[in-house]
Amino acid sequence: MIVGLGNPGPRHSGNRHNAGFWFVQRLCAACGGELRTQAKFFGKTAAIEIGGSKIRLLCPETYMNLSGRSIAAMCGYFQIEPEHALIAHDEIDLPVGTVRFKASGGHGGHNGLRSTIESFGGRDGFRRLRIGVGHPGSKSQVIHYVLSDPPAGEASIIESRISDAIAVLPQAAAGDWEGAMRVLHGGN
Repeated sequence: MIVGLGNPGPRHSGNRHNAGFWFVQRLCAACGGELRTQAKFFGKTAAIEIGGSKIRLLCPETYMNLSGRSIAAMCGYFQIEPEHALIAHDEIDLPVGTVRFKASGGHGGHNGLRSTIESFGGRDGFRRLRIGVGHPGSKSQVIHYVLSDPPAGEASIIESRISDAIAVLPQAAAGDWEGAMRVLHGGN
């Protein structure tokens, strides 16, 4: 399962906080899928194939802070364990356009990750795709920053790096996460 974290609706579609949605939407389109709203999963979903593996995609429509509700519904229905999930999200602690896989870890103050960890019963053994959106420079500016759109030049850089992450997914889906990490991280 690959989940993109973000906030639903046109008002938020271009916000930095929706970088996880951008990733899943681009991946779905690249694989010929179509995200459709499914009420039982509280989000938009699709099924695609990557490297011979069937992958479920999810963009929760529960808003960032309640992403876990949607994730729990899909994981429960398909019996998906945390270690078989990749969560794509915006990361203010990485420069714009830096994209990194991470094997596990805490939430680091990210409410979408906090909700995801809660949905897995406190287990944080899921993989992450951290999409760097940069930091505004002051903690007091973070909320406004992530809920605003990046300038066109930054958005273009982020989109380019999302393409690089999509390109290494067949290697990761085949079980070679270390190799996929080396390729992806080498391009940053």
